[in-house]
Formats: sequence, structure tokens, C-alpha cells
Amino acid sequence: MERVLSGIQPTGIVTLGNYIGAMQRFVKLQEEADCYFCVVNLHAITIPQNPEELRQKTLDLVAMYLATGLDPSKATIFVQSQVAAHAEAGWLLQCVARVGELNRMVQFKEKGKGSESVVAGLYTYPVLQAADILLYNANRVPVGEDQKQHLELTREIAERFNRDYADVLTLPEPFIGEVGARIMGLDNPEKKMSKSADSEFNYITLLDEPKKIEKKLKRAVTDSENMVRFDPATKPGISNLLNIYSSLSGKPIKELEKDYEGVGYGQFKKDLIEVTVDHLAPIQARFREIRNSDEVMRVLEQGREKASEVANQTLRRMKDAMGII
Repeated sequence: MERVLSGIQPTGIVTLGNYIGAMQRFVKLQEEADCYFCVVNLHAITIPQNPEELRQKTLDLVAMYLATGLDPSKATIFVQSQVAAHAEAGWLLQCVARVGELNRMVQFKEKGKGSESVVAGLYTYPVLQAADILLYNANRVPVGEDQKQHLELTREIAERFNRDYADVLTLPEPFIGEVGARIMGLDNPEKKMSKSADSEFNYITLLDEPKKIEKKLKRAVTDSENMVRFDPATKPGISNLLNIYSSLSGKPIKELEKDYEGVGYGQFKKDLIEVTVDHLAPIQARFREIRNSDEVMRVLEQGREKASEVANQTLRRMKDAMGII
């Protein structure tokens, strides 16, 4: 059985893009692979965080994992900081990675923007990300197009470690879905949907109320053609909405194009609003139920034990290979 590892930062807002691009796929993957899903709170502190808010957001994200359908009897759900091997392996791999490789990481250039006050962790966090993956001997890593560069770095570090020390680390392959792998902003379909966008009309969150969902989708950018047709190059707005509709309804885009042939954007958006609200309603109810119980802590204790067992085995092999007592 293939092993899959993926993680999401606990930044407080889970968007429809996060759900369709990651969480929805996780639910399917847990049926066909040995899955490890991690809340990467150590990555979150590469930018300033309020400690209490970070703690609550971490628990919120675990509750959302469960609410969207992850089953702790089928997948291992855990918090990165509760498995000490991540930080230790991250340091070992920093002593394998090269400065030149980190200098090429696009995300640091975008987030750091040349500021000297940026914390060092933002520069080196791709190495910690490599440790997250390599500790679990993951074969596949679900990633968006924007994360492919980091996975390539993970492979380069693993290859170098295996060559210089011992054949310990498994080289992971990227797993990029087709429809829904990259949901774009509602107000700017040329860029990925982002919780850090200047306007809340860029994204829908999984906890948005129906009226807010309706307002955001009604204002979503389309074009003047008024023809429901999938063409990301010339019709990025309506193509993005078709991606969302297809992912939430399970209907292929070709079928949706046929259903709305000659109908126009008004009815299409009205139906998309209904599909989105109906899809999110049970997730929201389940989230509130879980968050107000002790289920999250029970799941995390179970996940910590299982994840630690696997990660510690790999860490011991890494230290042995490097001569670390």
C-alpha cells in the first residue's frame, strides 16, 4: 500500500480552495493509501503568531479535518509539534541542503520581499518540509502546482543523503489532481484563491454563512460572453466557477457545459450557490459538534503515538547513517 503524507498550516481560515485542492482529495486517498495528515504548526511560526490564537487554530483545523470526512481509523491525523522527530530531522537535513538551493525557493522571495527582519525559519522551512515528508517514507505527496518546487528540493535532499550516507530515505513523487487542484480567486481568477487576499470576496471559507456565500458568488468575476464554457486561457472566471461546481457536485465539466448551454451566467451562478451551500452545511454542523467535544484531543493522542512510532524509526536510521550518537 502506498504511503501518502500531506500537511496544512493552521492559519485560521480554511477556504474552498483548501478544501477542493486538498481536503476533499484526502478523504478519497484514505480509502486507497496509508495516509498521514499533519497540521504543520511549526511552519506557521515562520511569521508572527498570537500564541493562544495559534493553539485554537490548530485545534480548529483538526476538527475541520474530521468534519470534512477524514477517519482516524483509516488515516493518521496529528500535529507536527507533537512529534519531536520533525524538528530534529529538520536540523539534520539543514546540514545536507545547500544555500544555493534555498536561494532559489520562489515562496521565500515572495514572502520575504528582501526584508532583513524576516525570521531565518522562513528561509529554511522548505528543509523542515522535506523532513516532514521523508520521516514517513511517503511515496506520494498531494501538492498544488505552487508547491512542486519544494517537493523537488525534498527529492534532491533525499538523493544527496542516500548518496553521501546510506540508502535510508524514500524519494516521494508529487500527486497533482486534475480538476480542482488549483482553485482561483473569485475576484481575480488569474491568481490562486488565498486567505491572505486583500478582499474577502476573493475566497469562500468552509464556515461562511449561506448569505455570505451567495453574496460572494454573485460578485464572482466572469466575462461578457455569457456562455458557460470551460476555457481557462480566455475565460478564466467562468472556468474557475466550473471547477468549483464540478468538484462539489461530482458532475464532469463537460456535462455541466451541456446542462447550461444557452442558459447564461445568472442561472448558472444561482445553481452554484445552492450546490455550495448544500455541500458545506453538513460540514459546518459536524465541525461545531466536534469542536465542542473532546474528540479532537482523543484523535490527536492516537495520531501522535502512531506518527511518532514511524518517524522515530526513520530518525534513528538517519542518525546512525550520519554517525550521530
